[in-house]
Amino acid sequence: MFRTITSHEAFDALLEQKPALLAYFSTEECQVCKVLKPRVGEMAAAHFPQMERVFVEINAHPALAARYRVFTVPTLLVFFEGREYIRKSRSFGLDELQSEIARLCAMLP
Repeated sequence: MFRTITSHEAFDALLEQKPALLAYFSTEECQVCKVLKPRVGEMAAAHFPQMERVFVEINAHPALAARYRVFTVPTLLVFFEGREYIRKSRSFGLDELQSEIARLCAMLP
């Protein structure tokens, strides 16, 4: 469901190549994240199959997390054409996230 990011370069390449990218920043220790991550992945796959989904383990890539000002987990960032449009941290509803992404998809060419 999620492609695991292994380097800054891999993240930057996907951000440049993919028109839509959903980045899930988390840690292995986060219990809430373990429940939420598969649900976010399923929702994105079902409703936005064209959107690339990536997982960033912030303990492994603290500089990448810092670059995007991710200081809490889970944090979810949605990019269109390399630009951040949606940021969700800690607790958020999947229905709310889905409707925000759908609204942006409808507005963008």
